Amino acid sequence: MAAADRSVAEQMITVLRQAGVMRIYGVVGDSLNPVVDAIRRSNGAIEWIHVRNEEAGAFAAAAEAEMTGRLAVCAGSCGPGNTHLIQGLYDAHRSGLPVLGLASHIPSAQIGTGFFQETHPERVFVDCSGYCEMISTPAQLPRVLRTAIQHALGGGGVSVVSFPGDVAALPVAHPTGESAFLREWATPVPPQRQVEALAEAINGSTRTAIFAGAGVRGAHEDVMRLAATVQAPVGHSLRGKEWIQFDNPYDVGMSGLLGYGACHEALHEADLVLLLGTDFPYDSFLPGRNTIQVDHDATRLGRRTPLDLAVHGDVGATLRAVQPLLKPRQDRAFLDDMLRKHCAALDQVVGAYTKNIEHHTPIHPEYVASILDEVAADDAVFTVDTGMNNVWAARYLTPNGRRRVIGSFLHGSMANALPHAMGAQLALPGRQVVAMAGDGGLGMLMGELLTVAKYGSRMPVKTVVFNNGALGMIKLEMMVSGYPEYEIDNGDINYAAIANACGIRCIRVTDPTQLRAALTEALAAPGPALVDVVTDANALSLPPTITAAQLKGFALAAGRTVLNGGVGKMIDLARSNLRNIPRP
Repeated sequence: MAAADRSVAEQMITVLRQAGVMRIYGVVGDSLNPVVDAIRRSNGAIEWIHVRNEEAGAFAAAAEAEMTGRLAVCAGSCGPGNTHLIQGLYDAHRSGLPVLGLASHIPSAQIGTGFFQETHPERVFVDCSGYCEMISTPAQLPRVLRTAIQHALGGGGVSVVSFPGDVAALPVAHPTGESAFLREWATPVPPQRQVEALAEAINGSTRTAIFAGAGVRGAHEDVMRLAATVQAPVGHSLRGKEWIQFDNPYDVGMSGLLGYGACHEALHEADLVLLLGTDFPYDSFLPGRNTIQVDHDATRLGRRTPLDLAVHGDVGATLRAVQPLLKPRQDRAFLDDMLRKHCAALDQVVGAYTKNIEHHTPIHPEYVASILDEVAADDAVFTVDTGMNNVWAARYLTPNGRRRVIGSFLHGSMANALPHAMGAQLALPGRQVVAMAGDGGLGMLMGELLTVAKYGSRMPVKTVVFNNGALGMIKLEMMVSGYPEYEIDNGDINYAAIANACGIRCIRVTDPTQLRAALTEALAAPGPALVDVVTDANALSLPPTITAAQLKGFALAAGRTVLNGGVGKMIDLARSNLRNIPRP
């Protein structure tokens, strides 16, 4: 037994360090005190990151896990400290990220008596975790903690270990010892029968369309080879954008509520749709026929749309296995038609809605996103608040294989951008990290500006606030449903003044001609910085396909509204791809 591991709390810290954990995000106090004190006495082996709300700590841990693939940890004290964790843990769990939540509990003798701050963490966290257990005796350690860690690392998403504070202070029952944790993951290869069936279906089609999700990470070259072989247009989901859109001469844009271009049309006009590594949830945007899905997670197969064939395997491994069985297709008619429609759709949007955008006041949020895209680093990490900022990020940030864009894309929580940026920055200290925050999201967890200020040069997060004074996405939802907007105003808040009071470098921008200089200055600043951009609350965006009922509702509700498809540099890519179409 290591000399330092006298208490259960010390043993927990030793096991976490063995698992490669570098820091724990949380708020100190009460039932967590034994654990925090064990961290203090660990001589820097693990660092405590003091956030202002445990929810933000869980988001930060999620971002660290997303950026590194390693286990990340957050903690909450008994009662409210526990329940504050839930939002961020839900986000991490739905994204399948290896996050461990430490949830301390009231004194063990008081459990079940309605004691002060009593909750039931073993029940509370069940729905936002894949593994949730309570340690009630020292004899359960270190095995339960190692089991929780391995479950998270093994693809189970979030694990939660709860423990009464008094138990954490007890002497250990077993030597800590050591045990190897998962460091590398197997690559699922599909059965040969599925590979042959996939090849037969592709060879038998005449109009194949590819729809790629986040599961194509690491398979860009394989997808491009497949598209070239069968002359297939390639669309993507929001989470697939960063992995597939760059260096892609077959790109036809994105489908879904935030979509643009010809992706929707390509999927619906194809006689075979290949869903590659996507768990795209909006089934109304899928054709619902002639569909094959490839995914490394067998539980996702067929749960969004009926399938002609389900293929269980890693996307890259599957495509490499099927490629030798494919017959090269010479007919480009379907692909070229989709590329033309994609370019026309983007061109129409640009011509109709972006004229003189650089002179418009209040500033168009599209203009902010497009300038940010131009001045940000080639390997920048963007964290994006849920809402209209998702639209601007999806349509204006240009992927290149090095940039990262993360958000609460599956759980859809507000206020994620700043805490996500905190975790990403600590995980990747040499990278530029930019939080694209909405004023609604920032207002919800605004206390984390104090966290950024506290850590200063160690957390040089750049926060760009799209400050339209409203809950923009909710406004759009009301309008397309025919409801008049109501209670969506956030007020005219000067977030630059708030940041300044926190000790953060800040700039407020109301003039579009000053935007580029302001963003450039903030991004070059050595520490944290915030740019508060006053944007147009009437700049909204509709998906590429909308029902007649939604359109009618929107027309009834709309006053002066700017509808911008938002395509940024993607129009240049589309035009380039169009020029590459072979001439007859």
